[in-house]
Amino acid sequence: MKITDKILIAGAAGMVGSAIIRALLAQGFQNIVGTIHNAAPDFGGRVRLEMLDLLDQAAVRDFFKVERPDHVFLAAAKVGGIHANNTYPASFIHDNLVIQSNVIHSAYESGVDRLLFLGSSCIYPKLAPQPMREEHLLTGPLEPTNEPYALAKIAGIKMCESYNRQYGTKFVAVMPTNLYGPGDNFHPVNSHVLPALIRRFHEAKESGVEEVVVWGTGNARREFLHVDDMAQACLFVLNLEDAVFERELLSYPNPCFVNVGCGVDVSILELAETVARIVGYDGKLFFDAEKPEGTPKKLLDASRLTGLGWKAEIGLEEGVGGAYRWFLENEGTRQ
Repeated sequence: MKITDKILIAGAAGMVGSAIIRALLAQGFQNIVGTIHNAAPDFGGRVRLEMLDLLDQAAVRDFFKVERPDHVFLAAAKVGGIHANNTYPASFIHDNLVIQSNVIHSAYESGVDRLLFLGSSCIYPKLAPQPMREEHLLTGPLEPTNEPYALAKIAGIKMCESYNRQYGTKFVAVMPTNLYGPGDNFHPVNSHVLPALIRRFHEAKESGVEEVVVWGTGNARREFLHVDDMAQACLFVLNLEDAVFERELLSYPNPCFVNVGCGVDVSILELAETVARIVGYDGKLFFDAEKPEGTPKKLLDASRLTGLGWKAEIGLEEGVGGAYRWFLENEGTRQ
């Protein structure tokens, strides 16, 4: 990507989209356009933000015809934790399929050079070998609690792959592990585990609650990646030299996607204890084994990406501390 290229971030108001924009600005990119559907962060007037309903096929097609971006980061998605995925399965599969189809097809029609699709580690089978490698895709049943969302993300990968094969496009994808950081969703019910724990422990500390309930046994293991590390990985992939880009991501049947992770996982018990310590909550933890906890273990093998020269930089303690400070400065003030 050249500094003067027009870069489009679909989903600029989200946690990942915002992080990608911060990374682009830090590297000096000058022509950034972001699509939003609600309030967005203030980027100091250096980013042009446009309201766009990505579920509206005609509106998306017209937008691409006018804007004609050189490169696209497809970071827009309907996301949520176990409760949200269990409660709204139709919304998760419908909205994500429609958003992906609209953006990917319009990117092809308007001649976009490179497109990067943001996936999720939930694409892998529930009992995939650990750590999970790209070739484990479609080798077994998915985790039932988020199967509709996972199927939508798999479809997005296969769309990129299929357009590359049929039309010669350069559409690729990254599969991040569990993300967290500034701009996260801290909703008390519909958020992912790490931001949910931050909010729960903070509110318990503020109100003097002596015990906090955590879903599951605490034995499930998860890998967590700071969203700013994820953004750097996205730019790294889309900036790969042509020969490497084509060899690694466009040479079918090689996967057109790469895993993005830090290579270290923790149990939910360890995570809860870490968050409680950083928040300053000194009460008791109760693990409700009657509640779902999803896949027993999820650890990505990111060796394809790290072999190309990228690695995560932000540790869990540092990252959770920053996420909690962001919560206090933003979400925490609106309780």
